[in-house]
Amino acid sequence: MATTKSKLLSQWDTLHNNGPFPLKLLYQTKLEGERLMPKKIDRYNDAAKEIQRLIKETQQAGEGFRAYGSAWSMNNIASHKDRMHHNGPMNLSMPIHPSECHQNNAYDPTNLFLFQCGNTIKEVSETLAENGKSLKTSGASNGQTIAGCISTGVHGAGLDIGSVQDYVVGLNLIIGPDPNDIVYIEPQSKPALSDAFISTLNSRVIRDDDMFYAALVGLGGFGFIHGVVIEAEPIFLINRYVKKIKKSLAFELANTMDFKNSSFTIPGETDAQGKGNTPFHYKIFINQYSDDPNCIVEVMYKKPYQEPYPDPFPVIKESIYRDLIYLFVKLAEKFPKSIPWLVKRLRNTILPEVNEETTGMLKEIFWDAPYQGPAFACSFGIDHSHSEQAMNLLGKLTRDEGPIPGIFALRFVKQTKATLGFTKFPITCMIEIDGVLWKKTRKIMSLTEYSRRMIEVLQQNNIPFTLHWGKNSDWEFPGLVDHMFGTKANDWKTQRTQLLSPAMQTLFSNKFLKTVGLG
Repeated sequence: MATTKSKLLSQWDTLHNNGPFPLKLLYQTKLEGERLMPKKIDRYNDAAKEIQRLIKETQQAGEGFRAYGSAWSMNNIASHKDRMHHNGPMNLSMPIHPSECHQNNAYDPTNLFLFQCGNTIKEVSETLAENGKSLKTSGASNGQTIAGCISTGVHGAGLDIGSVQDYVVGLNLIIGPDPNDIVYIEPQSKPALSDAFISTLNSRVIRDDDMFYAALVGLGGFGFIHGVVIEAEPIFLINRYVKKIKKSLAFELANTMDFKNSSFTIPGETDAQGKGNTPFHYKIFINQYSDDPNCIVEVMYKKPYQEPYPDPFPVIKESIYRDLIYLFVKLAEKFPKSIPWLVKRLRNTILPEVNEETTGMLKEIFWDAPYQGPAFACSFGIDHSHSEQAMNLLGKLTRDEGPIPGIFALRFVKQTKATLGFTKFPITCMIEIDGVLWKKTRKIMSLTEYSRRMIEVLQQNNIPFTLHWGKNSDWEFPGLVDHMFGTKANDWKTQRTQLLSPAMQTLFSNKFLKTVGLG
């Protein structure tokens, strides 16, 4: 039988020290051993029973319950003041076989895999690689759990793929303590798994597009995500380039996404007529304190897998452009820790010279996060056609009302179908500022005040936006979710009330959901 350790605590913190937040009790469930329970599916179902026991125990105590994975989010979305469950050790995985697919399945069965909630992106990628497969895209690094990624909408810069949740084909949720409270949800319009296989998960089937896309970015509010069925693809290579180009050219590409007719080309990454190919990934780094007319861009192109290829790790390990927080920290190390002094140096210092070229698999390019410690990250989603205007406005705010110890970057992501997915625009530009946490002083506003001012500036200039659910912001800003999502916020709440009993709606709510009006 799966067993759970309980630990009495007074507080809990995120990986990047964005808390601490209050907590009474922390659970961690250990799976039964393979020797005593050889079949993975038996251990998986055994774990579900244990989670249901914990939910019942929590309900009887009149308290709330929240699951978390790697504590990667930079706010209190994963926290609960009563009881929390650490999912990390729950990391089983199973390939889906053709006989387990729905009769109307449109997926290649060899690309379908079931991953238990605690699998990190790194673990998922390693399992897939052993089967000759790869994730379609990931975030900037690989430490988050698969359940945490989809709950908050983690994205990369996939122009043709989207975010992590966009290759999920089914969700296995535990929504209460009773036998009927384990469900498997997938779209009616695109079923993947057979009823017979779903029954082996001790689950009842819900095939409903509206329910699935609401639960897809569920913010932890749709119950305990026990398993995630994803669609992978055959392994591929990525050619990664880091280049310095004119800022005007970088924003021309951002606003138009017209790589074919741009003067920006990379040798070998063109069509037969010499026109530029549209990349797999496009990212712009902006030092808002510098008036340098140039900027750094990171561009990646997808290639068929072939061996041999050069070992990518010597470049990846040293690339400060792989992770924005790491980039800023490396810059900060060169100067005194005084923020004004650092910013003064940044005004006279362009981003480091670089001309990198690397080839590797997705799991090698988006590798281990190099920096873990106090950090902040604010991230806005806007339509890509507004990217230059919005960046100019947010950069001016940061200079005039700051200084803020961070640097901006822009990534571009295909639209999601998730009801509350923040990559909601046809091509969403994610404008993010990452850096080191600071304390409010007489001369420097607080992080919450800075977050509020960014919201106000975009609203005042009529630029529609969303916010990354897992990042820092002024989440108490009046009417924020309705402003970002309109009627979709009510659609999300409607689906949640249809899925969960009133008691479970309360149990799976937390301060974050109540703050934004979704609890």
